[in-house]
Amino acid sequence: MAMNYKEEDGNHHSGVGPGAAVKSKKPDNTAFKQQRLPAWQPILTAGTVLPAFFVIGIIFIPIGIGIFVTSNNIREYEIDYTGIDPTSPCYKCSNVSWNSTPCTCIINFTLDTAFESNVFMYYGLSNFYQNHRRYVKSRDDSQLNGDKNSLTNPSKECDPYRTNQNKPIAPCGAIANSMFNDTLRLYQINGGTESEIGLTKKGIAWWTDKNVKFRNPTGNSSATLSQIFTETTKPINWQKAVYDLDPDDKDNNGFINEDFIVWMRTAALPTFRKLYRLIEKPEGAYAALPPGNYSLHVDYNYPVLSFDGRKRMILSTISWMGGKNPFLGIAYITVGSICFFLGVVLLIIHHKYGNRNNSADIPN
Repeated sequence: MAMNYKEEDGNHHSGVGPGAAVKSKKPDNTAFKQQRLPAWQPILTAGTVLPAFFVIGIIFIPIGIGIFVTSNNIREYEIDYTGIDPTSPCYKCSNVSWNSTPCTCIINFTLDTAFESNVFMYYGLSNFYQNHRRYVKSRDDSQLNGDKNSLTNPSKECDPYRTNQNKPIAPCGAIANSMFNDTLRLYQINGGTESEIGLTKKGIAWWTDKNVKFRNPTGNSSATLSQIFTETTKPINWQKAVYDLDPDDKDNNGFINEDFIVWMRTAALPTFRKLYRLIEKPEGAYAALPPGNYSLHVDYNYPVLSFDGRKRMILSTISWMGGKNPFLGIAYITVGSICFFLGVVLLIIHHKYGNRNNSADIPN
């Protein structure tokens, strides 16, 4: 009777009644859940490890040298025109503020070597954190894609650059509000005479951005772009409205202006460069920019001293691997050299100590 009482008491406390199925946490008896699947575990021996180290070294070092040499063959010329130095031609312009009168400065320079293929002109900024979380979120992608409702009622993510004087801002947000607006012009000097070099302003943005992500809002067939944006106002720091970015070219105006599109693709690091213009090699010429004297004319509008930033103009050619960047070549050479060195060290150790256990004396 005592035994029956204990069994009943145990069932009562466990919550299992007569005839009820007992729950179990044991995994199902399958090959997967019981870890009985076939597996391959390599046995690392000197015969497999040493050749792997040498093969990696022999492959990586030549690849790294090739990439490094290719990167060094890319022509690049950089001018810092921030104007902090009192001797700089742009020193008188360096204290400009938003919406102030543009200040023009001229910087003369000399190219010692020819830029033979097409040349890419970039502007560069330093100490500008486009990767800040609040900054990256401060935009309205629906508005930029041409949505009429978002045009007059922007996303709250754009605050505090959402409205101005009770009018919605187009384009809204901190990214658009801080758009780079210096104007760069390049001249070649021959015998004291300056001749302007043609700069191509289209074809600098990603195709998907230009044709998919950014669209101008549509109105009736006779409405102009300025009429479509009539209920909006320009960003606070802009000197002109979005429909005046390039009024002479309807395919490069408004939200589909390529300078604007390039700026809206935020950079990952605080020091970055963005494509500004293309210098195409003239037909029949041996170089897009031959050696000689040049001058850079800058309409200095963009203030950077408030955040201790710097501004640069970069001229660069490209290769099959893109722009000038020696890091990838150095990384390949470093990894290949380390692997080859480890292979040599392990080979010496194996040759000296590998057979020690096999040659041990067996006692009688």
